[in-house]
Amino acid sequence: MSNQSPPLRVGVIGLGMMGQTHLDAYAKMPGVKVTAVADLDEDRLSGKSTAGGNIEGQAQGGFDLGSPEVRKVRNGIDLIVASDLDIIDVCVPTPGHLSIGLAALRAGKHTLIEKPLARTYTQAQQLADAAEQAWAEHRAVSMCAMCMRFWPGWDWLKEAVDQQTYGKAHAVTFRRVAQFPGGPFYSNGEASGGAILDLHIHDTDYVRYLFGEPQRVVTNGYAKTTGQPDHVLTTYQFPADTVGLTDDAFVCAEGGWVMAEGFGFSMRYTVNFENATADFDLARGDKPLLLHQAGQTVEIELPGGMGYDRELEYFVDCVRRGEQAYRVTLRDAALSVQLIETELKALQAPG
Repeated sequence: MSNQSPPLRVGVIGLGMMGQTHLDAYAKMPGVKVTAVADLDEDRLSGKSTAGGNIEGQAQGGFDLGSPEVRKVRNGIDLIVASDLDIIDVCVPTPGHLSIGLAALRAGKHTLIEKPLARTYTQAQQLADAAEQAWAEHRAVSMCAMCMRFWPGWDWLKEAVDQQTYGKAHAVTFRRVAQFPGGPFYSNGEASGGAILDLHIHDTDYVRYLFGEPQRVVTNGYAKTTGQPDHVLTTYQFPADTVGLTDDAFVCAEGGWVMAEGFGFSMRYTVNFENATADFDLARGDKPLLLHQAGQTVEIELPGGMGYDRELEYFVDCVRRGEQAYRVTLRDAALSVQLIETELKALQAPG
């Protein structure tokens, strides 16, 4: 007789680009089984169409939507009320995060919600409140899928900053820019929030993850395609005694999705520490992180995979252990949406 625990049963709501990416990650994960999916698009449900707009190198393939073991429904609420699911994974477009997320949390389901947590900070606060209540009443684990906190090379940076392995940082710069992904969701600025909310939030969130809340932000940017900020550059100002930063340090992040067609996607960071310079460039393939120190350049060995796989593994592990997902709670993710709104106000301020 086996003592092995039964697999965790997952329902994925939303089979767009991120929903497909999550399905692929679950397919590689032992002890986890996607038993139900939901999407309003019949072609996506049947596996006849795949989501476009790939701007971050998401995995494709690996999960069989045609399997008779996978229940398919159009209405995500039907999955939430089902008693045979342990986890609800919310991958619907951002405007749907509030209603679907609240329904899952109030049903006492372990709930993962894609980034950004919500379209507005007010909505994000509602989800964070519901998550805390779901934990108190049902011990339901919840998390927002802020994948850069788990990305190979980015978790290395977090450790280097926290431990001041190479001294404090004089300058920290992030750059995440792409050609326009297209598609109705990204083209609708009211739905997506433009690149500042849907794309740039990765680096805004990571800046908070490294250094906490900034004292002030200075943002420049413009709208080109969506009617919302499509390309921004923000400088984050921190107190002089911030851990990991020199007193005269600067921290900035550029994000946008209106580069010319053919540009593709670029994800980089450069951190100039007191005793070394770290340079991450996704375009280098399986050796993206270089460390320059004392006249030598070293390729930093990183684990394989992407942040999507590792964030889901972390979340599943928290569910199994019955522990809150402290690495990125919904309250924490809500604060990153708030910071984006602070950047928006700085961008719109006269002068």
